[in-house]
Amino acid sequence: MKKIRNIFFYIIIIGGFSSLMYWIISTGKGLENGRGIVSKSLENSAFQEFMNSIIGNLHHSIGLLLLQIIIIIIVARIFGWMFKKIGQPMVIGEILAGIVLGPSLLGMYFPDVSEFLFPLQSLGNLNILSQIGLILFMFVIGMELNLKVLRNKAHEAIVISHASIIIPFTLGVGLAYFIYTAHAPEHVEFSSFALFIGISMSITAFPVLARIIQERGIHKTKLGAVVITCAAADDITAWCLLAVVIAIVKAGSFVSSLYTILLAVAYVFFMMKMVRPFLKRIGELYQSEKNLGKSMVALFFLVLLISSFITETIGIHALFGAFMAGVIMPSNMRFRSMFIEKIEDVALVLLLPLFFVISGLRTEIGLLNDPALWGITGIIILVAVIGKFVGSALAARFVGQNWRDSLTIGTLMNTRGLMELVVLNIGYELGVLNAETFAMMVIMALVTTFMTGPSLNLIHKIFKTDKEVVNEKMYDLARYKLLLFFRNPSKGAALVKLANGLSKRVDDNTSITAIHFASSSGLHQIDTDIYEKESFAPVIAEAHSLNRKIISLFKISNDIASDVVDIANKGDHDLLLMNLEESIFEGSVLGRVFGFTTQIINPEKLINTVTGKEKLIENSLIDNNTRLILAKTKIPVGILVDKELEEIDNVFIPIFNERDEFLITYAQKLIHNADAQISILDQSDKENHTIKERIRLIEHNAPNHIRSVSLEYINEAFLNKQNLIVISLENFDKLFHFNKEWINKSTSVLICSPSKV
Repeated sequence: MKKIRNIFFYIIIIGGFSSLMYWIISTGKGLENGRGIVSKSLENSAFQEFMNSIIGNLHHSIGLLLLQIIIIIIVARIFGWMFKKIGQPMVIGEILAGIVLGPSLLGMYFPDVSEFLFPLQSLGNLNILSQIGLILFMFVIGMELNLKVLRNKAHEAIVISHASIIIPFTLGVGLAYFIYTAHAPEHVEFSSFALFIGISMSITAFPVLARIIQERGIHKTKLGAVVITCAAADDITAWCLLAVVIAIVKAGSFVSSLYTILLAVAYVFFMMKMVRPFLKRIGELYQSEKNLGKSMVALFFLVLLISSFITETIGIHALFGAFMAGVIMPSNMRFRSMFIEKIEDVALVLLLPLFFVISGLRTEIGLLNDPALWGITGIIILVAVIGKFVGSALAARFVGQNWRDSLTIGTLMNTRGLMELVVLNIGYELGVLNAETFAMMVIMALVTTFMTGPSLNLIHKIFKTDKEVVNEKMYDLARYKLLLFFRNPSKGAALVKLANGLSKRVDDNTSITAIHFASSSGLHQIDTDIYEKESFAPVIAEAHSLNRKIISLFKISNDIASDVVDIANKGDHDLLLMNLEESIFEGSVLGRVFGFTTQIINPEKLINTVTGKEKLIENSLIDNNTRLILAKTKIPVGILVDKELEEIDNVFIPIFNERDEFLITYAQKLIHNADAQISILDQSDKENHTIKERIRLIEHNAPNHIRSVSLEYINEAFLNKQNLIVISLENFDKLFHFNKEWINKSTSVLICSPSKV
């Protein structure tokens, strides 16, 4: 009754007041008389009016800006993904995305589309947003610099870094002498042009370099530390030089710029000696906080904005202020990591691609329409490579590095990437570089960044250290080599326990290598060491408690599954043990059985006619990475589904057909190394005598450690005593076919695949 009354009241209120509004509007039409209002004819199509309204909204500043951002992000991510897949830094693809959306491609072949998407009057808003993104990005770069590392390795770093700046800088000034007449803008002094060409030649892309050495796994080596330190010193020196160059260009002469330079020195002194200690104390007060409060975030953002404002005002560009603000932030790595996470995604994913497009809109490859201009571009690239690569390599060799490491340092320091674009855009905005020279320099930035990966591969192939050769020989001596791949650090200890159970008594002839990879998109240079230490802590602690030696291998990876496969196949391992993440079980039988989700799925639907690895894969019980590992590894794979594995005293091994014979080897190893009690259910063909003979042989040699059980014997009491079920990948679903409660009542399960070889 109450419900009907509410409905009646609703109809009266809505209907009554809607009718009243209609009457008022209709009556109000009479008020239009004498006001010169022309009634629109119905023939003039309401649809046409609607379309005109849509087009008008698109050309409104906010509508067009949002459309531009959407297209830029999509194209930048696609190009970045493509280049990441071929082993190149994403920044190359993102820079190319900007060029594609600019006059070099879109503007040349689809001018109407280009004019619609990027009309000249709209670029101001886009440019302002991109500058905000750059300010945030430079703030992050400043925070990623570790000044303690600079102090610890200052001698070698300063020699190599400064040599890698002064040599290309000088060559750049020399190059400017030859191209000034033909390629410098009118009314630009030679000193300004030469200084900008010099600084463009001497810049190094610290973030791209840091990501490359992470992905190649050399960040923990002495070489990696030297390169990072050199790049950090290079960054600080180059940005200070750039500030001086900007001051000279804006002032018109060196003498006039002295006032700006003196103000800049005073600013740096104030930031380092006054603001930095203040922020350090603030950071220490809130060090125990798990999350940064809004007041703290507001304070640090204010420091960033005020610092950028001051440097822009005194004439050395807002980006230098952002960089300095990042450098003086509290040095606590946990704090810096949390703060970077708050701003990096917005800066890198949303705002920074806008800068690439602004750069692309300024890059007109079509201007290089003469072979002579391409010849000049080639000379620019050659001078850039010789100055940075050769200068860095020779300096590294002089301070005592071997030729391989020296050439590696030279190659990495030659990486320019995004930082080069920042410098070039500053030069373009100041009018020091014209569109033609800007296009040549952008091409140089792309080529020198692109060549880094192939050059490192070539150097690694030509030079092979004695230590690597010895390690390879030592590696071959081990008779049983276990490779442990863990994704969830808390589950890694269970793999160590299992590896110990398979190899405890042959420790002298066994090697255990634990590997853990992190995605390159989710980790910062500054917290890599902390992340690695925390990830391996449970694994190393478990190995120590079992008195086992373990080799740890950590790597930043663009393709985790492929890297695991590569290590497993090339390392001559005998077995790969891995665990699975809980999240992948959602909606699967494994998820229901192991308590990761409450969704019920009929196990009968899982049984099909496909055999082998494809069965589990086809049933979608595993994630894409594990599918790839199973499909491409040549060695046996064991997937541990861990339910707090503690002991390996009682193990149940069901055998369903002759292809499960390889599981008997696991029974032998567990008996020999862990004194495990093995219960075997043999459901294979009675005509197959091989499996039965192998079981009888074990019964003869270890009668107290193995027994055959029948299907009727397996009940809840039996399953509750088992620490582990070992079953083949092919026949995993037959557990449910016989009794779906088997796994539910057990502790952990090892799903095994045989060798492909």
